Amino acid sequence: MKPNLHPVYHKIAAKCACGNTFETRSTSASIHVEVCAVCHPYFTGRQRLVDTAGRVDRFRRKYAGSEAGQARKE
Repeated sequence: MKPNLHPVYHKIAAKCACGNTFETRSTSASIHVEVCAVCHPYFTGRQRLVDTAGRVDRFRRKYAGSEAGQARKE
């Protein structure tokens, strides 16, 4: 085995954009994340509605002449 092959892991405090901090190990000096388990919509149950109707309309306009654009309208 080669000596000094593996990186050195340090205990650091990762910081989320919501203000939450949690301890983890990393080779980096610090970690900043945008979402964590405290503020992520999947874990909190507060999901934002996405404009799916606009996406479907845009898809239908793009593929209006093809078979994919003639999907069943509800």
